[in-house]
Amino acid sequence: MSRRSSFSLRGRKALVAIKDERDATIVRRQFERLGLEGVAWTPAEPVDFAPDLVLIDDEFLPLLQPAQRAFLTRSPVIALLGTETPSRLKLVFELDPASFLIKPLRSAGIYAALVMAFERNERTSELKQQIFKLEQRLRSRRVVLAAVLQVMHSHALTEPASFALIRRTAMEQRKTIEELSAEITARGMLPRATG
Repeated sequence: MSRRSSFSLRGRKALVAIKDERDATIVRRQFERLGLEGVAWTPAEPVDFAPDLVLIDDEFLPLLQPAQRAFLTRSPVIALLGTETPSRLKLVFELDPASFLIKPLRSAGIYAALVMAFERNERTSELKQQIFKLEQRLRSRRVVLAAVLQVMHSHALTEPASFALIRRTAMEQRKTIEELSAEITARGMLPRATG
């Protein structure tokens, strides 16, 4: 399945928490032009849908309740910055925003902030998946090492020859080396080919 382009905004739905009415009007108008639906929101209110994006004014920070933060971790966040003090920036960092805008808002820059947010969120998700896979492979290395040692002892082979035998057997049985290694450590020997 191909991923949706970060440049395509039409049909997406965003939660919008902005205190200043002038800024909120600019965002509404720009979202309409871009085909994005903006739902006005105050962080104290419950949210009954999964937003594609959250645009939040730094004046609503900090978000104190865990429920307020829970859905923010699932969607890219754009922070609206009114002041650039270190304390305010620390509060914004807690949101892990994918992009930001400076107040007072102008219509210029909103599209770029949206595209940046969607693209950064997509890239971050891909990196997290890669890290998860690498961590799984790292954990499975123990099992592979144990299987190599068992095959070394049971077949009187060197380590490279033992690993080559496991790899060849895994290919013949159309399994991953990790799957076959788990079977070897469970059975204490190489499983026989079924076909």
